[in-house]
Amino acid sequence: MIAVAKRDKKKYASIQPLIELTQHDMLAVNQLILIEVGSDVEMIPEVANHLISSGGKRLRPMITLATARMCGYEGSHHIALAMAVEFMHTATLLHDDVVDESGLRRGKSTARTIWGNQASVLVGDFLLGQAFKMMVDVGSLTCLTVLSNAAAIIAKGEVMQLATAKRIETSEKEYLTVIHAKTAALFSAAAEVGPIIAGCDAITRSALASYGISLGLAFQLADDALDYGGSSKDLGKNTGDDFREGKITMPVILSYARGSQDERLFWKKAMEEGNHDDDALETALMLMKKHQSLDDTIKQAYYFGEQAYRALLPLESSRHKDALIETIDFCIDRIS
Repeated sequence: MIAVAKRDKKKYASIQPLIELTQHDMLAVNQLILIEVGSDVEMIPEVANHLISSGGKRLRPMITLATARMCGYEGSHHIALAMAVEFMHTATLLHDDVVDESGLRRGKSTARTIWGNQASVLVGDFLLGQAFKMMVDVGSLTCLTVLSNAAAIIAKGEVMQLATAKRIETSEKEYLTVIHAKTAALFSAAAEVGPIIAGCDAITRSALASYGISLGLAFQLADDALDYGGSSKDLGKNTGDDFREGKITMPVILSYARGSQDERLFWKKAMEEGNHDDDALETALMLMKKHQSLDDTIKQAYYFGEQAYRALLPLESSRHKDALIETIDFCIDRIS
């Protein structure tokens, strides 16, 4: 079991400090998004806006804006980089929903259920193209390198996830490798391009990149637990949707690994053969409670949250640093 270090935290963590510190810059990002998502091909803005306007918190671009400002950046290139980060994230969601055959995203029908898989994939590709166009316009080869590397890692992660899809024998190590690529890599790049564009030293850049990696892992593990222990309001989807879609996430992996022969047979039928009705979900929740799978998934999230916090320790105190720290707790405490 991963040991979790203890530190003082706010009783009620909020993302509001990050929102307030970046709200002026986010207005500029949102305006740029509206411009860059435009196209004379009618379906492109329709599909893109369907997801972009669906109520996401825009956490990743806010991290780019906050890390640039905390490093003293006073220019405007961080706006374009934040937009590029958001377009990369949105493209990934469009592709993920096709691969996962998902029906809901943040409480709304996914683009693939409305316009089809082909349109979703191609519009995702369009957004990636627009993201790279903005990176080139910024003119920082280092930022371009960091974000293009992240794009390659994310794509690799999507392929790895496809290879492990519905494979109940997936190990904890394999799963952490997948979410490191699919989720944490973009968080890391989002945090790293801020200090790069601000001209910060290598220590600051490395600290913020490490913060992003650990935050991304904590965020995804908390999300995994939320699907079985949260509410539709928290998730933007129905509790148990991961189970119904046969997604192999950390609570399932832990329950299978710790289960009896009969319990493992249940998981195989549920996740590999599609036996995941409401009765099966109730059984799954019972087994997760029996084997403390949700509790231990949350403990892992707290462990990576602690790593994110430690990554920020060398940096000077500031309102932006405080907001980034509180964002760690907010991402994990959604489950409580």
